Amino acid sequence: MSRRNPLVPEAKKALDKMKTEFAEETGLKTDNAYKGNVPSKLNGYIGGPVGGMMVKKMVEDFEKRLIDK
Repeated sequence: MSRRNPLVPEAKKALDKMKTEFAEETGLKTDNAYKGNVPSKLNGYIGGPVGGMMVKKMVEDFEKRLIDK
């Protein structure tokens, strides 16, 4: 389920930065332009890999912190 606001509001800037970095890595252009006229299937095709990379990176970081404890 997608959320407009993170569970921890203080994390919003870091999550936005991470999203931008991963989008650039995949070659996607990032902008804040209105995308209401873009079909949801296309948005999922474009945004899915970025969200997947974000989740993978967060899980890896969490696992590393668990090991380091």
